[in-house]
Amino acid sequence: MNDNLPGPEIDMQALDAATRRFVERAQPDVAYAVIDSPVGALVAATTPTGLVRLAYEDFNGGLDPVLDDLSKRLSPRVLEDPTRLDPVRRELDEYFNNVRTTFDLPIDWTLYSDFGRRVLQATAEIPFGTTASYGAVAAAAGNPKASRAAGRALGANAIPIVVPCHRVIGTSGKLTGYTGGMHRKEALLRLEGIAF
Repeated sequence: MNDNLPGPEIDMQALDAATRRFVERAQPDVAYAVIDSPVGALVAATTPTGLVRLAYEDFNGGLDPVLDDLSKRLSPRVLEDPTRLDPVRRELDEYFNNVRTTFDLPIDWTLYSDFGRRVLQATAEIPFGTTASYGAVAAAAGNPKASRAAGRALGANAIPIVVPCHRVIGTSGKLTGYTGGMHRKEALLRLEGIAF
């Protein structure tokens, strides 16, 4: 073998482009991680668009039902990838340590109907330390007479805490149901300095 013979030229730009395509295709459609919090373990999931799920692990029957739902509704390519959830973990830690009062995370609204998305977007605008009624949220979502429908949309909130449905209470000021259980709703309101 003669080492002095010229070898094939390697197009480094083409090689870099091929490597980038391979890495992009290898990324899961949905990345998830389990995040510890003062209100229990949370299953967080993100897509390239943004945070799509934040579930109380013990309230939803464990990790598997959450992942099964994501694979059925979004993509079968659901993989654990804690580093992709680092921004979510960081902002939640700041929230629970009274450093953060608003979340800056991009949200993926894919799992909602048009009205449900509007209700949750209106809910996301309720300031830290305040509450709103179901009727007020329905009105902010464009249908003031749809407080029951707003309640159903809030009950289906797949991103609690970040989309703060715990801040929505009955017109009388009474605390009503919460996906993670009333003890969590009370804990989150207490954290925000809301007396009830």
